[in-house]
Amino acid sequence: MIELALIVEGEEWAALGDLDSHCRRAFAAAAREEPAEGLVSVLLTGDAELQRLNLEFRGKDKPTDVLSFPALEMDRPLLGDIAVTSGIAAKDAAAQGKNLADHLTHLLIHGYLHLLGHDHETPEEAAIMESKEISALASLGIPNPYLLSDAHADE
Repeated sequence: MIELALIVEGEEWAALGDLDSHCRRAFAAAAREEPAEGLVSVLLTGDAELQRLNLEFRGKDKPTDVLSFPALEMDRPLLGDIAVTSGIAAKDAAAQGKNLADHLTHLLIHGYLHLLGHDHETPEEAAIMESKEISALASLGIPNPYLLSDAHADE
């Protein structure tokens, strides 16, 4: 079972309603594809905070939609941290013709898979990860996001 520690910064997220339930639903779908047990910490925030985190941890001075920070084995039951920005997520969702709730679900599933060691650095890795994302999203009635766009989340 996935436990959730949720921090919400900024009022932009309020439009999505019960964010705790939304996150739990996304992680339950992801865990059906890639089972794990433990705690996932989620920060829903704005572009400035994601830009700060991206610079501090990845050396990239720009905001990004989602960042994942896998925990070390010794930190179990913590699986890791996921941070998502409202600004870029909303802009990308609009550009791709998606609603923000569905896009957030995709970003959370994407981030969860990164916490478990998946990546998309090679075409083979990307195909495996995308397949798991597509299946988890489909279980929630959300269409394949890769048919809507060629955009990949930049964890």
